[in-house]
Parts: sequence; structure tokens; C-alpha cells
Amino acid sequence: MISPPSRAAIRSALSLIAMSVLACAPATVAEPPIVPSDRGETTVYLVRHAEKATDDPADPDLSERGYVRADSLATQLREAGINVIITTQLRRTILTAAPLARRRHITPEIIPVGSSTQAHIDSVVAAVRRHRGATILVVGHSNTIGPIAERLGGERIGSLCDNEYSNLIILNMPRSKPTRMLLETYGPPDPPSDGSCRPLRSR
Repeated sequence: MISPPSRAAIRSALSLIAMSVLACAPATVAEPPIVPSDRGETTVYLVRHAEKATDDPADPDLSERGYVRADSLATQLREAGINVIITTQLRRTILTAAPLARRRHITPEIIPVGSSTQAHIDSVVAAVRRHRGATILVVGHSNTIGPIAERLGGERIGSLCDNEYSNLIILNMPRSKPTRMLLETYGPPDPPSDGSCRPLRSR
């Protein structure tokens, strides 16, 4: 769930972004070009950030399990041809994307979370549409990736449960045909639901 970030959290995130850019994009290695597919098809992979630690309620790091999940995302998508990565300014989304960003030599596009969740969703959708023909990873939050998928032509899935981190939503968006949505998983399995929320894969 997103809550508006504090100024300290924003400063911390910007510092992390600067360090990530230096680590992920050495001068001798160029980022992969964004080349539209021959069919004009945009492919979008959407994930929630990995499991978070309890070090900072406003802008937490990833937990040990979260770092394992981030590495598994990079492994699973290593051959997917990702050439655009979109995250928020919050550490848990940046760190979830970091292993794949390093592997692909991509500097993530940061779309900040502000006071309006809907405005953030609108901005992410607009960014995806600007990158027509690209293969894009979007790392979001439990209450944003479902609405983003729906706005891009996917099925209505709503928010994720608090314990859900393993969902990998894939949208294939041909230029002149309806969006096709697939649901896969990655990384360690989620713990069993406590019954208070129905997991996405059982809806």
C-alpha cells in the first residue's frame, strides 16, 4: 500500500538512485536501445515490490527474503528483452528492480508517488504508452499494479493481498488488437492466506 513519502524519504531515495545510476550504467556500457518490435507490440511485466524490511516505516529496505525475490526476478526475466524499467522513488521498488537493471544496464525511470494514488497510476500508464513497442518492467505496489494492468487493457483484479509478492502479470499489447493478460509467478511462493483476503490466483 502506498502512503505519501516524507521529505527525508525522498532525499534518501534520490541518493540511492544516484548511487544506482553509477553502479548500473558504467561509462563503457550503453543502455539497450528501445527498439519497437516488428509487430508494434508492447509487452509489460508488472510486479509488486519484493518483501520489505522493518527498518524504516516510511521508506523501508528489502528484507532478506525480498533480496532473494529481487534476484529471482532478474533471473526469470533475463531473456525477456526488457529495455525499459519503471519504479517509484521508494527504496523497495528501486531495490526490487536493481538486479535486473544492473544486468540489462538500464537506468530505471522514476515515477514518484505523491499524495494521489490515481495520479501516480495515470502517470505510469502514460509512460508505458510513450514507450510503444518496448518491453517494460513496472515495479509498483499492492494497490497500484492491478489498476495499472486494467488501465492498459488487462482484466480487473483490484488490489493484492498484504502477503502477495510472487505475482508476475504479463500484458501483451498489440497495436490494433485487444490486450492479452497472463498471470505467472516468480521467486519464493507466498505464505498461505489467513483468509482475510482472497489471493489473486484464486479469484
